Amino acid sequence: MADDEYVYDEASGEWISPTEAQQGAVATGGVEVRDAVGNLLADGDSVTLIKDLKVKGTSQTLKRGTVVKSIRLTGDDQEIDCRFEAIKGLVLRAEFVKKR
Repeated sequence: MADDEYVYDEASGEWISPTEAQQGAVATGGVEVRDAVGNLLADGDSVTLIKDLKVKGTSQTLKRGTVVKSIRLTGDDQEIDCRFEAIKGLVLRAEFVKKR
């Protein structure tokens, strides 16, 4: 992971490294989110889609193999929040992604 990738920590209002974010989640007893193959996901990770997904509310389909960078955990053990080019507020199910 490159040194220039940071995650915004809403609790402290600061930009922190993904490893610090993961350590903070473990220390506070955060929910463990695992991808389709069982890898532990953390804020700032990049994931790859393992299935074509139709996006509700649009006519767009996200293709298998699409890389989504800098995910954010939502507190739910199966949902991750992410940004994608033309889709605002995209939430993906962890069962459809694989950690890169």
